Amino acid sequence: MQSNDLSTVPPSDPTRAYHYRDGLYAADLIAAALVHFDLFTALAHQPATLAAIQARHGFAERPADVLMTLCVANGFLERDAMGVYRVTGTGRDFLTDGSPWNLTPYYSSLKDRPLTQDFVRVLTSGRPANWGGASDTFDWHKAMEGEAFARMFTATMDCRGRLLGPALARGLDLAGRRRVLDIAGGSGIYACALVQQHPGLQATVFEQPPVDRLAGARIAELGFSDRISVKAGNMFRDPFPPDCDVHLFSNVLHDWEAPEVAELLRRSHDALPRGGILVIHDAFINAEKTGPLAVAEYSALLMHSTQGKCYSTGEYSELLSGSGFAVGAYSGTLANRGFMTARKL
Repeated sequence: MQSNDLSTVPPSDPTRAYHYRDGLYAADLIAAALVHFDLFTALAHQPATLAAIQARHGFAERPADVLMTLCVANGFLERDAMGVYRVTGTGRDFLTDGSPWNLTPYYSSLKDRPLTQDFVRVLTSGRPANWGGASDTFDWHKAMEGEAFARMFTATMDCRGRLLGPALARGLDLAGRRRVLDIAGGSGIYACALVQQHPGLQATVFEQPPVDRLAGARIAELGFSDRISVKAGNMFRDPFPPDCDVHLFSNVLHDWEAPEVAELLRRSHDALPRGGILVIHDAFINAEKTGPLAVAEYSALLMHSTQGKCYSTGEYSELLSGSGFAVGAYSGTLANRGFMTARKL
């Protein structure tokens, strides 16, 4: 198989290999909840809504939601139809003060672990920590404006897209579509996978400097320069190219809070022609916000280092409908990823 062949998916399952990286921060979030806030004991004494939990512990909304989803996905908490969180039998037995099997002291040695301390700050401030927990880096959105960090991060995401891109391309029905706009498309790896899978398709990668130059070089390396162009621009400020009937947000929206996500969806709706489609490719929490556990763990990483989280299919449906789209169903692809589509009416 040639190295630039983006038409195949691996014969073996990459889920576990992805999971070790994606779920790396989840243990520190649980440790912070246990040893810094005694969350489960408090809920055992007094079940509470998300808003009440925020008020009780001084949590910001986004990180509190990520934490609660992770606890529910682990079976430590459950949420009733009124949105009240209660400790389950498992949580009561092993995570609450007074239980003879309480494991909180087992976690106490993690209290001063840097990532655990990071989560205390993120939970109470709502602001992301530095990328990778490093003390000498900027917020990663700002860091992406620098050549060295942009090169490293783009290569990291290209590696991921080399596996996930072909799976997305196989699952999408793009029959009759002309051009994809890959918004904040990084190296362009997803655009490359889509045009290889769909011979009549062309694409434009919309990226800010210096990533636009990196994308152009990678697209040329893979042999798709005749079918994929690169347009420099900021997705929040600059007009989207108007000649595209498919918009793709691949692993982009999870980096932002809901108001920014809504703004990007609105801008996409404005730029698409009638009948055009929007594709969100990402890791999705289910509509009930009970899992999957692997995605809830990945959401902890995103909450730590970005302004976002893994959104649920229900949250995306609400945001898409509010932007004027007709919302399609969720489809799974590979390694706990999948996509949702929406059509401009």
